[in-house]
Amino acid sequence: MEESQVVNKELGSLSIRDIFFKYVRFLPVFLISIAVSLLGAFLYLRYTTPIYRASGTITFIEEQGRGDKLDEIFNSNKTQDVLAEIEVLKSKPLMDRVVKSLNLQTTYNAVGKIKTLNIYKNCPFRLDILEVTDSAVSYSFNIKFAEEQKFQINNEPSLYSFGQQFKNAYGRFVLEEVPGMGSIKGKEFNVSWNPSLQVASWYAPMIRVSPKIVGSNIYNIAIDISNQQLGIDIINQLMKEYQGFNLEEKNRATVGVLAFVNDRLEFLQNDIDSIKSRLRNYRKENGITNIELQSENYFATMTEAENVAYQTGIKLEIAKMIEDYLLDKQNSYDAIPSALNLEDLTLNGLIEQYNQLQFERKKYIDSHVPAGNPFVQQTTRAIEQSRLSLLENIKNVKKSYQAIINDNQRRSDLSESQVKQIPEKEQKQQEIVRDLEIKENLYKFLLEEKEKTSMQQASNLANSKILEEAVGSGSPIKPNRRGIQLLSFIIGLGLPAMLIFFLELINDKIYTRYDIEKITDAAVLGEVGHSYSSSVLVVSKTNRSMVAEQFRIVRSNLQYVLNQVEKPVILVTSSFSGEGKSFVTTNLAGVMGLAGRKTVILEFDIRNPKILSGLRMNKKVGISNYLVGKATLEELPEEVPGCENLFVISCGPVPPNPSELLLEKSVANLFAWLKENFDVVIIDTAPVGMVSDAMTLGKFANATLYIVRQGYTYKKQIGLIDEFYRGNRLPKISIIINDVKLRPGYGYYGYGRYGYGYGYSGGYYDLEKDNRSVFKRIFSFTWFARLFNKK
Repeated sequence: MEESQVVNKELGSLSIRDIFFKYVRFLPVFLISIAVSLLGAFLYLRYTTPIYRASGTITFIEEQGRGDKLDEIFNSNKTQDVLAEIEVLKSKPLMDRVVKSLNLQTTYNAVGKIKTLNIYKNCPFRLDILEVTDSAVSYSFNIKFAEEQKFQINNEPSLYSFGQQFKNAYGRFVLEEVPGMGSIKGKEFNVSWNPSLQVASWYAPMIRVSPKIVGSNIYNIAIDISNQQLGIDIINQLMKEYQGFNLEEKNRATVGVLAFVNDRLEFLQNDIDSIKSRLRNYRKENGITNIELQSENYFATMTEAENVAYQTGIKLEIAKMIEDYLLDKQNSYDAIPSALNLEDLTLNGLIEQYNQLQFERKKYIDSHVPAGNPFVQQTTRAIEQSRLSLLENIKNVKKSYQAIINDNQRRSDLSESQVKQIPEKEQKQQEIVRDLEIKENLYKFLLEEKEKTSMQQASNLANSKILEEAVGSGSPIKPNRRGIQLLSFIIGLGLPAMLIFFLELINDKIYTRYDIEKITDAAVLGEVGHSYSSSVLVVSKTNRSMVAEQFRIVRSNLQYVLNQVEKPVILVTSSFSGEGKSFVTTNLAGVMGLAGRKTVILEFDIRNPKILSGLRMNKKVGISNYLVGKATLEELPEEVPGCENLFVISCGPVPPNPSELLLEKSVANLFAWLKENFDVVIIDTAPVGMVSDAMTLGKFANATLYIVRQGYTYKKQIGLIDEFYRGNRLPKISIIINDVKLRPGYGYYGYGRYGYGYGYSGGYYDLEKDNRSVFKRIFSFTWFARLFNKK
């Protein structure tokens, strides 16, 4: 709980200026980190394979029907579903056509020291495949040019020349030189061959189709690839292959109709030739050259009946053709040719519905939807149901036509009864001629339908138009040079910042004066640097070292704390052992003595006395002897050799109950006698964070000096000081920071209230308060020397 309050108070008092000066002292670390990060970014950009973008523009054409008799011919150009066309553009079968057109099964790569690059169209040779063992197996070759015209295959010892065949387990091959590509001696290449479908499976997912203008039929087709020219060729060829594929799909139906009509024309031509031959033979056998025309009155009725029977017979033949077409299993999933048309609205409506269902099923199949797909099965069932409806309707139509023919035949027979005088031979000839005319008219009808179908085929246009051919991005889109450089800079700046922040976060020691002032309002009386002297007592008349001067500053600052107390008693304590309490006590007493004031040190740290051992003095009777009545007050003080006005009273033998011993009334008598005989009394007591001795002796003191050691005392211990300060549990608490590090040859440096500071000749000053620029100091050689001169 106490530690949490310390941290909250510390964070609450942190300003932007504090943060700046906290981090600016680590500027070399930041500079090194940024330099390393930027170097990493440079190496990444230098050796990462760049990715380029190639893109072209295509538009899907949507045409409306014209509403006349030729509408059926031209209406097939209408684009039904743009999303479906986009999927076709991204499909593997279409990409397979592109791969085969551009011969992308063979890939050429130049092998570098670090990376391998695709050298499409920039390879100095071409691999010609003469024979392949297995076209479904991929293979690759490593080609090294020992000389300009000599090369090795897969590190084999044999050397081959351009135009020379070589054979291995994959087949027979030959390398042909491509002139104008420069010297290739000593260069290395990788050549690989893969089946077209495998290559298509690589490139097809890379195709991206997106609208150029939202809501329009204009789309961008793009690919991101390591070789810009390869990407341009793929996009251009993809758009061309898509147009060709679309035309092929449209022409497939018309090609089927033309094949059917041609077959029927050939069949009718044979029938017509046979009838003509039979007519010639009949006339020759019966010697018929010319027969007088019979009376038109006799034949008027018969002619009209035969004409109706003739027209109806043609329709009956067409109905039979449609029936035969539907019954033929080979045409189960083909549309009924538009050439087979009857003047029956119901039948034509059913044919149109049947053809539409066939077109929908074919669209699914062409899009590689499996036959087991529910939509395909549903469409197939609808086709079968429509086919049965058609057959039933045709059956009824045939019955109707046959009834008309029979009725007109009866009328014709009735007329024949009236022309019995016409010779039988003439009748037979007329039958043959009538049969011939039917076949010829049917032949003429099919010829007309063939022309219409040819017109439809000629009028088919691709449902897309290339607006812009593919162009490359010019510069790589990946890696993003500026983005990576900015990211590396941020990483280089952020990593040390996070590390420093983490170290600061886990740091629970006191390092700066500001660390103390953030936690407690107790005054910092002074700062004492690290002493490199072998003697504990560093102050003397002749010693003008920085540490000695700092103790003199502390002596001066004490005047403001004691408020002109004539004979002060100063209590010196700390949080725990090892913070330099005895060192500060000895030298503070020394500077008091140098000021002409008779000073005595009381070694009240009875459990762990260090004063006498630091002064290299022998132990004699001390405080514990006096408190138990085995020594007098006059026997206790002992003068420190070589130091004027400085005396010390040792603790004496360590008693078994030191805390209880300090409660004796003789302790008050001791302090009363000392005030009568000495000008300054300094008490070196036990750490207040460990035992209660300092609390007991505090009532005899006028001021308390609390020792804090840089890099040793915990921040939570400052919370204990603040608790004593606010509760007045010790008199006039002031803090001395001990063991602030020194740098030989550079003077004293430490941490100021707002940042990194330097002290010279016992003085202390802060970079923020210095007249010179902070950054001028930062970039000086001396600053770096001080930073890295760790002792």
